[in-house]
Amino acid sequence: MIGIRADLTEQDLPEVYYSIQDYSSSNARWCPGCGDHAILTAVQKLCREKQLPPEKTVFVSGIGCSSRFPHYMKTYGFHGLHGRAFPVAEGVKFRRPDLDVFVVTGDGDCCSIGAGHWVHAVRYNMYMVALLFDNEIYGLTKKQTSPTSPKGTFSNTHPKGSVLPPLNPIQSTLGFANVSFVAQTADWHPAHLYATIKKAHEHPGFSFVRILQRCPVWMNHGFSQAVAKDNSVTLLDHANGIELDPQVRKSFKQVIQHDPSDILKAREYAELEDSLPLGLFYQNTEAERYDEYGAHNLHMPVKERLSELNGLLDRYAI
Repeated sequence: MIGIRADLTEQDLPEVYYSIQDYSSSNARWCPGCGDHAILTAVQKLCREKQLPPEKTVFVSGIGCSSRFPHYMKTYGFHGLHGRAFPVAEGVKFRRPDLDVFVVTGDGDCCSIGAGHWVHAVRYNMYMVALLFDNEIYGLTKKQTSPTSPKGTFSNTHPKGSVLPPLNPIQSTLGFANVSFVAQTADWHPAHLYATIKKAHEHPGFSFVRILQRCPVWMNHGFSQAVAKDNSVTLLDHANGIELDPQVRKSFKQVIQHDPSDILKAREYAELEDSLPLGLFYQNTEAERYDEYGAHNLHMPVKERLSELNGLLDRYAI
């Protein structure tokens, strides 16, 4: 335990209180100005506000700039193979439902090599938060076209400009079976970023959050208009959506009232082209969860488990 919150009285002071320092590991080595720094701060703030025990919190990642994330959290972490963060996280959650599990992935890690796992992670709807850091470029390997790179992007793999339209992670996720939570936020809106991750963590199922994230080195013009112009971002607002302070809500010049239970409207707003929509697109708290299906034998004694397993194997004995 490090530090005590100033607004706590002696009467309501908890036995253990975790501060930001309790979730901070080594200094982040992302480039100066990288949007990942803002996301790390928001996640550490969430851990503190929710008082998540570090020993019962897990961050799983694949490969990429974003996937350095577990190294900077003083919690349990698993830095896995390229595109394989979801199955690792699902394995953790399936056998340890008592843990808070977060998946940190990038536009290449999730939407290219890991796309198959992404589809089924949504379908399984296991209780975890998936944060997609989308800077629309392969940053760790020094500027190659990613699945979300805008058409015409100049890169080392497409020096004359990329030729295919980009994949839309929000629209794609909304089309997967058993989808239960889809939201979009941006690193340059810290209040909205934090509120979105908080809403995702409170959702009883698989929460998919796409974070529009700036890369100042390999994609320095990415989202520049959205940052500079008020009318380039549209807030999806609703009483059941992302909870924002009224003053923060007023900072958005374009607002659409959107009920997140309406998946057809969610798909329509995911295709907005004249501005970037931020907010909660869709939420269904009643979607089936695969981790609940697998939790029936968690407390079975080891001897009984072995007996059951041997019984099943005996069926195939010759």
